[in-house]
Amino acid sequence: MTGVEAIERAISAIDVANAEDPHRHGGEPLALAQGRLADGWVVRLDPQASAALRLAARAHHLRRWVVPRATYPEGRAGYLRWRRDQKQRHAVELREILERSEVDAPIVERAVEIVAKIGLGSDPEVQVFEDAVCLTFLETQLGETAERLDAALMTDVIVKTLAKMSLEGKAAASMIDLDDRGRELLAGAVDQHPPTS
Repeated sequence: MTGVEAIERAISAIDVANAEDPHRHGGEPLALAQGRLADGWVVRLDPQASAALRLAARAHHLRRWVVPRATYPEGRAGYLRWRRDQKQRHAVELREILERSEVDAPIVERAVEIVAKIGLGSDPEVQVFEDAVCLTFLETQLGETAERLDAALMTDVIVKTLAKMSLEGKAAASMIDLDDRGRELLAGAVDQHPPTS
């Protein structure tokens, strides 16, 4: 099996795993849609993106639904613990898929580092990954999240999302096709966290 064939096999395996997501976005499983969208954002932000970066983006929510947020305590501490544990689980499961697909070891190691966000704040590839993940969140979950939260809290969520993004990522957020409420919420958050730093 060539390196390209192994990567294609891994992408297929990630998609098969994510196709089991019972939640939906645009008529398809949410995790599957999010993987494809994040991969697309990576390519837009970095047309020369490495295979490892694209694999990590594809798997950023790998089987995330199997450990629901509700299984952790309410509040920010519970949320942060859930997110940390999910990130670690994604890394373990991604490694298993990539190794089973016979992806070259250096690509496996790098993809696992990226999906675990090792080096965030200093590693350019990990920042592109973070940007793509944030953009995918805004594209697929802003509306649903806004239905559950009041406007002030939702604006705070978007402000915190923008704070994690690079200038390029924040600029790309303006390209997302949102409904009127989504555009209003995003504009309000940008006013609080303008893309200048």
